[in-house]
Amino acid sequence: MAKSVEQAAVLPVRDGMICLVTSTRGHRWVIPKGMIDKGHSAVEAAVIEAWEEAGLFGEVSETPLGTFEYEKDRKTHRVTVFRMSVTDVEADWPERFRRREWVEPARAVKRLKEAGLKKIVSDQFEFALAGG
Repeated sequence: MAKSVEQAAVLPVRDGMICLVTSTRGHRWVIPKGMIDKGHSAVEAAVIEAWEEAGLFGEVSETPLGTFEYEKDRKTHRVTVFRMSVTDVEADWPERFRRREWVEPARAVKRLKEAGLKKIVSDQFEFALAGG
C-alpha cells in the first residue's frame, strides 16, 4: 500500500468567522492547505499556505485541531489542520486567482466537501452536524 501524502492546513478564524478559499480550479470551497516541504514543520507549511492561498497572517496554534483524509490522483492525502487566529488580511497575495470569503462556521460546514474536515470545524465551534 502506498504511503499517504502528508499535507498541512489552517482553519483561519477571525471574529467568529472562518475564511474559505476556492480550490485551484474554483469549483469547491476549501481551507488553505498544501504539501509539507522538506525542512518545514507542519505548522510552518500551514502558515505558508495561508499566505499563498488566502493572503492571511496570524497566530497559529502548535497543537493540531485534527486530521482528515481525502483521495486525489489515486492517492490518499492526510491533512493536519491547525487553527489560525487571523491578525492581518492582505489585499494582494500569490494565488489571487482564488476567491476568499469569510463565513459563519455553520455555513462553512455546508460548503466543505470532506466529512473529516466538516467534523473538525463543527467540533471546534461546538455544534452538531445535521445528518452526520
